[in-house]
Amino acid sequence: MNHEGSADDRQAQSFHISDLAREFGITPRTIRFWEDQGLLFPDRDGQARIFSRRDRTRLKLALRGKRLGLSLAEIKEMIDMYDTARDESSQLLKFLDVLAQRRAAFERQREDIEAVLDEIAGFEQQCRELLAEEAAAAARQPVFDAP
Repeated sequence: MNHEGSADDRQAQSFHISDLAREFGITPRTIRFWEDQGLLFPDRDGQARIFSRRDRTRLKLALRGKRLGLSLAEIKEMIDMYDTARDESSQLLKFLDVLAQRRAAFERQREDIEAVLDEIAGFEQQCRELLAEEAAAAARQPVFDAP
């Protein structure tokens, strides 16, 4: 590991895979997936992966991007921007663009869901009316007593 400072400082600056898994409520396998995708770059101490604060931040951003429904390529692009941008304005403008696209997609999904819910309500009403008609017809039928 290439940390500066005392051993206590280094420990405060690094995380084991189980630490991150517990903190973010995910499995170590999920963290290894993000590592395999080139988003995390842990140091090794024997078999153990040692993650830096930078890795922790990158994981947090990746999980946030996933929650927003971003593709892996979009997540990588956003995270890479944070690593290479000289100022935050380009990052923020790109992020606003991505957020606007996600908002539009979710708005379309909401409209689709509302249309389906309206259809379901219509079908439910039709079924209730048919049941009421059948019940009314059955009530009009004469009842014959058995001899």
